[in-house]
Amino acid sequence: MKKGYFGEFGGCFVPELLVPPLMEVEKAMKEIMPTEAFQAELNDLLVNFAGRSTPITFCPTLSKKLGFDLWLKREDLLHTGAHKINNTLGQALLAKHMGKTALIAETGAGQHGVATAAAAARLGMECTIYMGAEDVERQSSNVRRMRLLGARVKPIENGSQTLKDAINAALRAWISSQATTHYCFGTAAGPYPFPDLVREFQSVIGREARAQMLERTGALPDYVVAAVGGGSNAIGMFHAFVPDESVRIIGVEAGGTGEPGCLNSAAINLGVPGVLHGEYTMLLQDADGQIEPSSSISAGLDYPGVGPEHAYYAKSGRVKYGIAYDNEALAAFQALCRDEGILPALESSHALGYVLAHADEFEKGSRVIVNLSGRGDKDMDIIEKALGL
Repeated sequence: MKKGYFGEFGGCFVPELLVPPLMEVEKAMKEIMPTEAFQAELNDLLVNFAGRSTPITFCPTLSKKLGFDLWLKREDLLHTGAHKINNTLGQALLAKHMGKTALIAETGAGQHGVATAAAAARLGMECTIYMGAEDVERQSSNVRRMRLLGARVKPIENGSQTLKDAINAALRAWISSQATTHYCFGTAAGPYPFPDLVREFQSVIGREARAQMLERTGALPDYVVAAVGGGSNAIGMFHAFVPDESVRIIGVEAGGTGEPGCLNSAAINLGVPGVLHGEYTMLLQDADGQIEPSSSISAGLDYPGVGPEHAYYAKSGRVKYGIAYDNEALAAFQALCRDEGILPALESSHALGYVLAHADEFEKGSRVIVNLSGRGDKDMDIIEKALGL
């Protein structure tokens, strides 16, 4: 494939002032990341700071109800509570090797912000997090965690006041601070080389899950499922399984309430190709090319686009992309809490919600593994309000 592209999707559509720092990141990926010294230091951080490897967990009660074996890849058990720490430790360490002294980042649900703040604190770097004002309010616990970890949180009050606008603000800030600062991009989207960079740091999820399933069951899973917003947890889970033709891969987008005319975040299923945040991908946009507002009960899935590798897999047919609605995610959240004693993030609940709502589409006796990308502590206020608890 052409550099920076997955089929027709990808690229680097940015202002001229952002080209030098992106080229600097690309050079670091080629010259620093492959070295034994960098990989050894990163592995030490992943194991002894983040808590890798994460286990896979069999769900006996739900499996009995469903008629197939349900497994979870437990990224919720990582330090800071989600898969995001895999990427932030990798990018922060790379930035340190590049001579940078500060990190900036965007965040939606707050998990990437917390993980960036933790990585910055661990490596002695300054940290500034851009977050939509709406997300600051609905994810207040993560805002408090970021500040306790030493980060400055800057609420963005323009536009939809969510993840899209936080990314816009962070990209603008990077232009003026690139000499000392690295933009720790949070998902497998954006201008090249970020989709490749984030995928590489998150691919540890799938590598572990593949080996663990072979060890525990003696076979590969029949299905691999993950939630898709921008797409980092999903691409990290999927990457190791893409070459395995026997494994069916399902990405799950957020459909919002599902009511007629409701807002959603299903860019692959309901969007059209276009350019946003430096990449050509599938987007929610109107006939004039203006970005449509997105919505999900999950702040981490509330994004009007998707990473270009996911857009490519959807068009090629290698990955099936379905939709889970707010009520299905909430039902899955309750089921996993009450049947298995695990409290999942709302993002992960969408992936499980799709499996539960479409259980009759999975063969009886098959092996299904869902990436549990994060834990649900951050979502308690939203969940209690939605469920009337």
